Amino acid sequence: MSITTLSERAEAITTLGQSFKRTMVAVRRLRGRDTQRHGTPSFAQYQLLFSLADRDGLSSGELAAAADLSPATVTQMLDSLVELGLVTRTRSSTDRRIVTCSLTDAGREHIGVRRATLERCWHEALADFSVEELERAGAVLDRIAGMFDSFGGDTSS
Repeated sequence: MSITTLSERAEAITTLGQSFKRTMVAVRRLRGRDTQRHGTPSFAQYQLLFSLADRDGLSSGELAAAADLSPATVTQMLDSLVELGLVTRTRSSTDRRIVTCSLTDAGREHIGVRRATLERCWHEALADFSVEELERAGAVLDRIAGMFDSFGGDTSS
């Protein structure tokens, strides 16, 4: 590699890092906006609703694992979703310790509208990119996720 190529690569990596940081900040802003709206699910609650839309009848523990949240947090979030009429809880007939959660008809309708809106936004935002570019972007994001998952915080080596 030539020095110019190494310099260009370093600049491209820096630019990608800055774009990634802006994306993370935008997600935090989205989470903040959703949390401040009363009467609608929060960003994190939508993770639970999407999980239930994909696989109904999940336990609180399964939902916690799917959303990468603590069981106590999920229980509080489910309380709100039940109050909003989007989720029901049913105690298992075979094991009374297990409570499964399901979307109500209103919950299915609500999550269907949200999913359609998100899909439209994704398609519009990414319309100018080729399939190959999108696949490459996905690979880059997967690599970044793997880097964060394996990062131990030891910067001395």
